[in-house]
Amino acid sequence: MSIPLSLDVKYLAPEVTPDEVYAWQSFVDFCHEKLHGHTGAGSDFLGWMDPSAMIPTEEVDRIAKTAQELRANSDILIVIGIGGSYLGARAVVEAIGGAERSRVLFAGQNISAEYHKELLECIENKRVAINMISKSGTTTEPAVAFRILRSWLEEKVGAEAASKLIVATTDASKGALRQLADEQNYTTFVVPDDVGGRFSVLSAVGLLPIAYAGIDIKKLVAAAQACSEACMETDLKKNPAYFYAVVRNMLYKKGKDIEVLASFEPRLHYIAEWWKQLYGESEAKENMGIFPAAVDFTSDLHSMGQLIQQGKRNMFETFVEITGGEPEVVIPKDPANLDGLNFLAGKTLFEVNHEAFRATALAHREGNMPNMSIKLGRLDAETMGAMLYFFEKACAMSGYLLHVNPFNQPGVEAYKKHMFALLGKPGFEKETKELRELISGTEGQEISFD
Repeated sequence: MSIPLSLDVKYLAPEVTPDEVYAWQSFVDFCHEKLHGHTGAGSDFLGWMDPSAMIPTEEVDRIAKTAQELRANSDILIVIGIGGSYLGARAVVEAIGGAERSRVLFAGQNISAEYHKELLECIENKRVAINMISKSGTTTEPAVAFRILRSWLEEKVGAEAASKLIVATTDASKGALRQLADEQNYTTFVVPDDVGGRFSVLSAVGLLPIAYAGIDIKKLVAAAQACSEACMETDLKKNPAYFYAVVRNMLYKKGKDIEVLASFEPRLHYIAEWWKQLYGESEAKENMGIFPAAVDFTSDLHSMGQLIQQGKRNMFETFVEITGGEPEVVIPKDPANLDGLNFLAGKTLFEVNHEAFRATALAHREGNMPNMSIKLGRLDAETMGAMLYFFEKACAMSGYLLHVNPFNQPGVEAYKKHMFALLGKPGFEKETKELRELISGTEGQEISFD
């Protein structure tokens, strides 16, 4: 299978030239050997590198069958998860799910009372299925949402019928969710032990919600597998993923510590959200790391465009460019031509949007903003599978080039410990007392209009 993805780097110079990138070849070879020899940091979490081994064909078939059965017996699937347990699935569903994307809703990614109240109102007269995704079953945000939604579903249809509409994606043998799933006889899928959440979209974690949205997960996985095989080539002249990883590190060393991921297609918004987690959690260690930001053009050209064009030059841009396969919506001619836009009559919105992209990339380059473009021939299951794997493999290489472990996230636990203490979780009594005293000591430091 050919890889429907390429990297356009013409607007990186003078900050980065191809020859400068190629000079990193020996370092890339070294990091590649560490990755594939399982000798580098985080080597216990490399199961994602071979998609076909992580998710064998028979498991893909079982996921597709389960999704089909759920679709036949429900109007809505509520996916409960946070971080990597939902972002990858949401990214793919929003990008290529079409009208079916409205059948997949999400909960547990926040603890907003208003969000979950509106969700319950939205599903009041719907047939609902639930996919609870959590390795442990005890992560606060999804566990709370699952309590609420499971209780709602059981009240609506009864506990026995509800058990047939709940699918748990969790640990193979242990944890609170696994115990509950076994007790209630839920259909289950396994979160792989050797795959971190942000790398899990091509496992059952992401594939069940994606399949429920009517997307061909076989094509998605096949394209990812093809990309994984192509990424075995370490030559920087032949591997866009490794080239991208090197460019990021070179620009970072030159003071560009913010990467802006931009696209001109609104349905790629959640691809950017997934990408932000992937790179933010993977690289931000030891007071290092590129800050991953994202914008939606052309709308953000009328807000963030000024900052990107003429703000502090500590940024670089990566565009996701769709070069074809989009609908033909033609701009009509207006006899009065009061808006002066008859020069666009007969052109499609895709043509205009694409020229807006080309104009923006050039203008930003002229404004000393180095940028590159990930080019997709179209937006479908195959390009999505390839792009997901492209970003994952580039992230692993980029982290190793930065000399950090891209597969852990120790900093994520800090807020959880404080939250547990403030909420009075058993076992945190000492911390609860200390934090409440600390917070009470800072009261009165608010500035208000009183």
